[in-house]
Amino acid sequence: MEPLLFCVYRRRGDTNLAFQAGLGVTLALITFATTLSNAFVIATIYQSRKLHTPANFLIASLAVTDLLVSILVMPISALYTVSQTWTLGQVVCDIWLSSDITCCTASILHLCVIALDRYWAITDAVEYSKKRTPGRAAGMIATAWVIAISISLPPFFWRQVKAEEVTSCNVNTDHIFYTIYSTFGAFYIPTLLLIALYGRIYVEARKRILKQSHNKPGKRLTSAHLITNSPGSVASTTSLNYGTNDSSSCDTTSSANVSQVKVTVSDALLEKKRISAAREKKATKTLGIILGAYIICWLPFFIYTLLVPVCESCFHPELFDIFTWLGYLNSLINPIIYTMSNEDFKQAFHKLIRFRCCRA
Repeated sequence: MEPLLFCVYRRRGDTNLAFQAGLGVTLALITFATTLSNAFVIATIYQSRKLHTPANFLIASLAVTDLLVSILVMPISALYTVSQTWTLGQVVCDIWLSSDITCCTASILHLCVIALDRYWAITDAVEYSKKRTPGRAAGMIATAWVIAISISLPPFFWRQVKAEEVTSCNVNTDHIFYTIYSTFGAFYIPTLLLIALYGRIYVEARKRILKQSHNKPGKRLTSAHLITNSPGSVASTTSLNYGTNDSSSCDTTSSANVSQVKVTVSDALLEKKRISAAREKKATKTLGIILGAYIICWLPFFIYTLLVPVCESCFHPELFDIFTWLGYLNSLINPIIYTMSNEDFKQAFHKLIRFRCCRA
């Protein structure tokens, strides 16, 4: 009987070890992919002068923040998730928790900063183009980090040094007011702001697209054909009928009095507006995808974080780990969305890859 029980326990132990190994490899791959993708976004913006704009500086700062999540937070979290026991001591625990709260909150607030910049650019384009400077972008980035740090600092004021060996490392949920303050400051308020800003951006972008799609009323177009051998921008040769709709102007020779004049009209401005409208539409769509991914990744974690202090029996370590890593996954999704949806990023990214390959 004893050998049989020993075999059962050994099989369970082997299964557990196999699961831990698989989990460790999966989390390590996610961490590595997050580091690599964000590093490439930063390198792409740094290498390409075309991308040296205040808007892209905000995206680069978001990539730096997500890179810090992948370097300072995710590796230790992966070790803790796999082992389910904290073995790194109280000091490392405090540093890790503060880094986790600060970097993840800063990442979320960067999305707000990018949305705010986009909102001002689309609703007050002329005035904001004068104010949209690298200095202003730096100020917005600094504000995001100050708010993030102010959310991560309070736990240090009531931290108690434990004499016994530390076996777990979690944010203290006994202070319900801090839990409310941190969750609302880090997620709920930024999310409401993002939804409000995106709503306004969508409405304004929609207005612009519809406005540019309608032709302005003018002289009646009777015939037109494209000049294909024009060396410059797109052009057209147009026959225009000049006349009035007044009955007093009509006579028996009205058909003879209608003058037909052939003119060449440059459509460079119209083409530019069309391209601008297409970019506006794509940028708005990208912002919507980023907002959707962010809510899907972080909403379960913050709902659960608010639920645990009220219902202690609802806490399950495995569920908490799943929601935590779903939130971390947002730091991997952000650079992928920006790289895949922006043509300038794609071109600069491909140039960077070719440059690296040639040097190798």
